[in-house]
This record gives sequence, C-alpha cells and structure tokens, in this order.
Amino acid sequence: MEAEGSRQHPIFDGVQIGTGTWAWGDRMVWGFGQGYQENDLKAVFEASMKAGIHLFDTAEVYGQGKSETYLGQFLREAEQPAAVATKFMPYPWRLSRASLLRALRGSLRRLGVEQVALYQIHMPLPPVTVESWMEAMLEAVHAGLTQAVGVSNYDRRQTQRAVDILAHQGVRLASNQVEYHLLNRKVETSGLLKQCLESGVKVIAYSPLAMGLLTGKYGPDRLPSGFRGGRTNRKTLAAIQPLIALLRRIGADHAGKTPAQVALNWVICKGALPIPGAKTLEQLEQNAGAVGWTLSEAEVAELDEMSARVSAA
Repeated sequence: MEAEGSRQHPIFDGVQIGTGTWAWGDRMVWGFGQGYQENDLKAVFEASMKAGIHLFDTAEVYGQGKSETYLGQFLREAEQPAAVATKFMPYPWRLSRASLLRALRGSLRRLGVEQVALYQIHMPLPPVTVESWMEAMLEAVHAGLTQAVGVSNYDRRQTQRAVDILAHQGVRLASNQVEYHLLNRKVETSGLLKQCLESGVKVIAYSPLAMGLLTGKYGPDRLPSGFRGGRTNRKTLAAIQPLIALLRRIGADHAGKTPAQVALNWVICKGALPIPGAKTLEQLEQNAGAVGWTLSEAEVAELDEMSARVSAA
C-alpha cells in the first residue's frame, strides 16, 4: 500500500488529489469551444473548491496561456484560497536563468497572484542543464515568487541532480510530475517512484486516467473524439477491456465506485498524487469520488497483476 515518504513538502499535507487544467482553453487536443466553454470551466473550479480539491495544476503552454488566465479569473472570484501549481517550458531558445524568472512573472500576471504554491520545470529539454534551471528556481524561491520547486518528466538521475543542487541552498525538491496510471507504470519499473518516496519528493501523476481510456467510456467501437481518437487504436482498447471489467467489479464492492474512481484511488494507494483533468462538472464529480475510501492491499495487487497482463498483450 502507500509508501511513507520522508519529509514531504508541507504544500502537500492533506492533499490526496488535484485538478488538472490542461484542457482549459486548449483547442487542439481537447477541443475547447466544442462541447465545453468558459462557463463549464468556472463550474468545474467552483465544484472542485466545494469538494475540498484546492490544488490546481496548470502551465504557461496550456491553451497558450489561456489556462492560467481562466484559472486567475476564477481565483479572483473565489471565497477561499487555492493552491496553484504551474510550469516553465525550457524552450531551446531560453538560454538564461533570467528567462525562467520572466516566464514566472508572466504566469503570475495571468493568474493574478503574487506567488504560486509550486513552480515546475515542464520537461528536461537541452541545452540548459538541470543545475542551471535549479539555480534559477532558487532565485524564484528567494524572491518569494514560489513556495516550492518541482520538476516534470525527470528521470532518476535528473531528479537526483535537482535534489542535490537545491539541497546545497537548504531548499527541497518538492515534486516530480510524471505520467502514471494503470497502463503506464514506468515510474515503478524504473525505480523512480521508490526513489521519490524515499527522498520525500512527491510524485504528481498526470494523465492518471490514461487520457480517458480508464474511464470505461471507450471501447473498440467507441473511440475518443478528435486528436485523442487519432492516437488510440481499436486493438489497444480491446486489449484493456479485462482491466476495465476488473475496475468495474472492484468499484461495485465499494458502494458503486466507477472505473475512473477506482483507477484514481489506485494511484493514491501507490503514494502518488493524481491530478485528473476536468472540463465538465460531471468529470469533476467523478474525480472527487476517488477520495474518502481506500482500496485493500489485495485489490491493489489484483489491479497490478491485471495491469501487467493487459500492458503485455
């Protein structure tokens, strides 16, 4: 069951799940404006806050800044504070540490806040080194622009390098955001999850529902629409149906939890923090139902076994 990480950063105390906002304003992948609008996003934000899900994950590149802008609008109208995590994209033409501070200030303007809870490097792109970006992050912390430092898509070696350079200045690496779900367990097989748990680095799981494949909504004859449908083949959807059936059966044993809720609870049981996206009120309510209960060790093991079986098919 959930491993006990050492020295978890305080920003994650009591936080089991967050709300991902990649779809907020994104037209290319998620089809913003077709099926959901700004008023839907506001309803999602308000329902998330009401459900006690106060962590929102965004990025400067989501919707080309629109995600941060929408989130900022909703924050200004909120009756209680929320924790915002956003990200810096280290484009190859961003060669100086000053570019990170400029980008962070741009994010703060769009969000309408003076400080974010967590600022993350979106991915480890060359040519700038891990060490240089962590030094820029230290400047951001000392300037009071972010409470905590995170990374995303870093492997074990890159994560350790980030941990080491920050530690020299008395700052801890708070998190590593990676893709993690029942159909992608590379963080387990690589040892990254174990490394992070042992060092107090929170693993934030993005796409914890495999971009909708684990919700049970799709099958060989029901492909996702748009961009996602083009990336999904019928063979894959056919292969995972035994896993979907198991998610349904386990959910039935927990007062009728849905496949999505069971899949998210599995991530939590692994010691990670899922940030499922939500662009409609129904999706947010589904996500909120993933907490307040816990899978048994036997159920986690059964899901592990089935996950390995369908992934190998």
